[in-house]
Amino acid sequence: MEAFIDDWGLTAALFLPLVGAVIMMFVRKEDEAAHKQIALLTSVAVLAALVAVAAVFNYNDAGRLQSVIDKEWIPVIDSRYHIGVDGISLPLLLLTGLIVPLVIIYSWNHFPEPRNPKAFLILILILQTGMVGTFVAQDLILFFVFFEVVLLPMYFMIGVWGGENRMYAAIKFFLFTAFGSAFMLVAFLALYFLSSDPVTGAHTFQIPDLPDAATGLASGTAWLIFGGMFLGFGIKVPMFPFHTWLPDAHTQAPTQGSVILAAVMLKLGTYGFMRIPIPILPDAARDWAPIIAVLAVIGIIYGALGCLAQTDMKRLIAFSSVAHMGYTMLGISTLTSFGFNAALMGMVAHGLITGMLFFVAGSIKERFHTLEIKRLGGLLLQAPRLGWILAFCSMASLGLPGLAGFWGEFPAILAAYQPAEGLPVELFRVCMVVAAIGTVFAAGYLLWLLQRTAFGTPKEEWEGHHFHDVETPEWLAWTPLIIGIVALGIYPNFVFDITDGGVQSVLTAFSGG
Repeated sequence: MEAFIDDWGLTAALFLPLVGAVIMMFVRKEDEAAHKQIALLTSVAVLAALVAVAAVFNYNDAGRLQSVIDKEWIPVIDSRYHIGVDGISLPLLLLTGLIVPLVIIYSWNHFPEPRNPKAFLILILILQTGMVGTFVAQDLILFFVFFEVVLLPMYFMIGVWGGENRMYAAIKFFLFTAFGSAFMLVAFLALYFLSSDPVTGAHTFQIPDLPDAATGLASGTAWLIFGGMFLGFGIKVPMFPFHTWLPDAHTQAPTQGSVILAAVMLKLGTYGFMRIPIPILPDAARDWAPIIAVLAVIGIIYGALGCLAQTDMKRLIAFSSVAHMGYTMLGISTLTSFGFNAALMGMVAHGLITGMLFFVAGSIKERFHTLEIKRLGGLLLQAPRLGWILAFCSMASLGLPGLAGFWGEFPAILAAYQPAEGLPVELFRVCMVVAAIGTVFAAGYLLWLLQRTAFGTPKEEWEGHHFHDVETPEWLAWTPLIIGIVALGIYPNFVFDITDGGVQSVLTAFSGG
């Protein structure tokens, strides 16, 4: 059984969503119950496959690619179907496997208008294939294909089921990410043609082979190639100043789209940095690291100040994502194992916490038909369970010790004190101080949001209205995330024990690794 899982587990997790989507295409649109059941069973099967892969994973050798499949795919361009999992990708795969079925459970009685469960759930399953594929791909072309697969489903989710300005947000999201992807593809092709195996002279798209193949690149060429990937991954994160698509996309997207975007899709960018340009082009990474660190802390402060200026709850949470992803990028920029581990913990913690915040915001909008902060208030009186869940998520997001958010910020700040050898220590320590100040701003905007929405008495327009509290589908969708936030807050080694081996492996080129 273990051998079967090792050979077929990742492929099953990768393509089961597409199988489910194809089956749904042959089911009548009017049969909503069947579509819900097929989508949920498919997503649960994907989660089961990923859990099985995790069960047979050798955690004592997490730096080695496991469950590897390497088959011929497109020989004319020397691209292969090469997938595998290590300590870096496994936590993100499990996060993806968890989030998608929870989104489908939440959708059970929360389908946005225009109501079309068939198309909506098919898009979610296609998104899942793209996200899983990005985290397991070990071939640059295969990686690019899955990286781009997520674009169209999210474009349609925002453009069809979004808010009043949905088309503007959808087009902006598509153009920004497509623009970055174009530079990334050029960088991939340049890496292929300008690098070669030092023994055979062969070109390769295989990610594990590229660190050796790229050793002969001229420093200026490597710097430019890294820059192309920086644009592609930096826009997806999104880093300052490429972040402007994110608040619009989150604000206009349906709740389910916002949750998937925040919990998983943003991690495609941070994961891409860790998987491809940094281990393959270590010298260029040293040159780019101070730039990344400075932009990261600008994003932390800018995102926090942006939160304080918002009047819409969902848009505030979106700007908080800009700030929180800044901590992740700060950890990555240190080029140390401590910083990378902190970044991976930050990705998982952000996925759980911000995903929960968008879930709660969606449920508040369903009840009040608005997310204008000035019109909200007294949530603890009208829907006390919902109000306390909002308070819990706010505390987690601001980094309260004992909850996952603390381990998503504090280690990244600490990592900046001692970056990898060759990096400007003084600059990184200044970034550390600025990032620490950002945590104060985070407490400010989240407590301000909580005070304005949950405390006090209801506004006059809601007096006499009855608002139902948390319902069964919401409990089913939220409970695993709440448990995860508490569990990782108490015992962060659930993540660190998995990631450390993989991080050490990809950072062998840096003394800090």
